[in-house]
Amino acid sequence: MDPDLPLTATLEVRERCLCLSAQRAARVLARRFDAALKPFGLTNGQFSILMSLNRPEPPRISDLSPFLAMDRTTLTAALKVLERRGLVASAPDPADRRNRQLTLSTEGRELLKSALPAWRAEHDALDDDLGADPATLKALLDTVR
Repeated sequence: MDPDLPLTATLEVRERCLCLSAQRAARVLARRFDAALKPFGLTNGQFSILMSLNRPEPPRISDLSPFLAMDRTTLTAALKVLERRGLVASAPDPADRRNRQLTLSTEGRELLKSALPAWRAEHDALDDDLGADPATLKALLDTVR
């Protein structure tokens, strides 16, 4: 063992690191919701992207990137998969044709409607498992920027 990097440093990180804890929790949550959404052919990430398109005005990728905390390149790649499946459509933004607006297709909307009860059931089970006030936990997570 390196004397300049003792085991106590590893233990300190294990016990104190919020980032590590958040990453571990995010992976567990992602697996849970991936399993719940698998019968619909969706991952939790795809479900979140599709749900973020369920709004009155079609967003641009630049509107979604910060909301989903994804870089444009990653989001564009994920959207291409959803477009190929016919769940999302994109069209030039009439205000600025260099940008593209995104909308749920009829198939995308129907898939979301069918997957939403499974998402709700998994979320209810998670809330029960946590035993904490879910609104307080979410509010705390939402403060992280």
